[in-house]
Amino acid sequence: MFGLIPKDEKFFQMFREMAANIVEGAQLLKELLDYFVDPVTSQRKIKEVEHKGDSQTHEIIKKLNKSFITPFDREDIYALSSALDDILDLIDASAQRIVMYNVEKPTPESKELAFIILKACQTLERAVGKLGGKLEPISEYCVEVNSLENEADRVCREAISRLFDEEKDPIQLLKWKEIYETLERATDKCEDAANILESVVLKNA
Repeated sequence: MFGLIPKDEKFFQMFREMAANIVEGAQLLKELLDYFVDPVTSQRKIKEVEHKGDSQTHEIIKKLNKSFITPFDREDIYALSSALDDILDLIDASAQRIVMYNVEKPTPESKELAFIILKACQTLERAVGKLGGKLEPISEYCVEVNSLENEADRVCREAISRLFDEEKDPIQLLKWKEIYETLERATDKCEDAANILESVVLKNA
């Protein structure tokens, strides 16, 4: 189907740039939690990446409104750009909460969730890179993102369960519960983006 309609390669390039920016944000989040040297500076860098992501989303929507013919359904272009933007928003929200709540030391579970977020973002970047070419590999990447989301859900559930078992300070419990849930929601948004990509594959098979 992609071969039968005029390809606007600019859309594909814009999505590739957006996906690369999300991977950068996820990498910064992982480094923030792995090294925890200067969380305020790390969060500021993530915020800059998030601002760049907002601009990229705005540019895609602007181009969409000006384009008569699009390489795939307009609603899918809009939905995919929004879903990708949401991932970066939640990466930023996670970093913000770590700074705002004056976290003294990251937990192993928070590091594991950041690692899963990065893997999901990298997988999405590979999937997005296939837009405009052979679509078959996209489905495999989407399955991988879904598996990673399930893994993040498990880690989050077990982390919160452990919190309620072991954490005596109710304030710390509430802080970490929210951080875990925000990290896990980032993987939910990765799954949302993967589902949209899978829909694009099915419509254009």
